[in-house]
Amino acid sequence: MKAAGETAPDSSDQRQIGAAGTASRAIVGLIFLFGLGIPGGIVVINGRYQYRFDVLSVIIGAVVYPALVLALHWWSVRRRSTPLRATGPIATTINLFVLLALFLLPALAPRIYFISSGAAVFYGASMILAALRGRAGCEVSAISNWVLGRDDQVGCPVFTPIDSLEHRPTTGLE
Repeated sequence: MKAAGETAPDSSDQRQIGAAGTASRAIVGLIFLFGLGIPGGIVVINGRYQYRFDVLSVIIGAVVYPALVLALHWWSVRRRSTPLRATGPIATTINLFVLLALFLLPALAPRIYFISSGAAVFYGASMILAALRGRAGCEVSAISNWVLGRDDQVGCPVFTPIDSLEHRPTTGLE
């Protein structure tokens, strides 16, 4: 039986994203992590902005979500040795709907807002990790890819277009 890291082609230290992909992931990751996730949202109380630290969101985003994704990813790796490439329009659309469901949850069910805030912590930290490692694909797999030594990718509705523009084939006329 092969180890998980042995099946990842492109698992070298070579960056898969360019400067725009790196910067966009870092900026959006910081916004998600510190603007939406950890504080549970910046709120206005008596006309003043309040930074609200939300422990439950941090626990869900830093422990529960990564553990759940890691467990699902590990289970998937045991069933399939080739790297996952769910980057087409259908997979990207499904991923978009999952993101929308997670981030619209507070409007639909305010009492369980922490699920959405936890997702912001998880996605924010994952984006920052992906920016640091220079990895393409959706950030949902950044942490589990790092732990498992894999390069599985899921289409990302936000960053895939940026990565595609950065890696357009040149015509040779430049």
